[in-house]
Amino acid sequence: MPHIRTVAPDEATGLLAQEYEKAVRRAGRVFNVIGIQGLNPPVLSASVKLYEALMLGPGPLGRDVREMLATVTSRELDCFY
Repeated sequence: MPHIRTVAPDEATGLLAQEYEKAVRRAGRVFNVIGIQGLNPPVLSASVKLYEALMLGPGPLGRDVREMLATVTSRELDCFY
């Protein structure tokens, strides 16, 4: 498996530290999907905003249905996340 360099939460500074702190508040820890984007904090920030817009934004589907669709799609594509 390839190794992707990441920045540990206790080594993060600036915008990355802020994003990691938000991740911990949201999910209790910094999951890998967040950490692998840590080398480019502006991209990480944009990615989180996109996720929140898709999962939490207004629309006819509730978050539970959106999460279920994401899970089924990931499974069908053999994607860990």
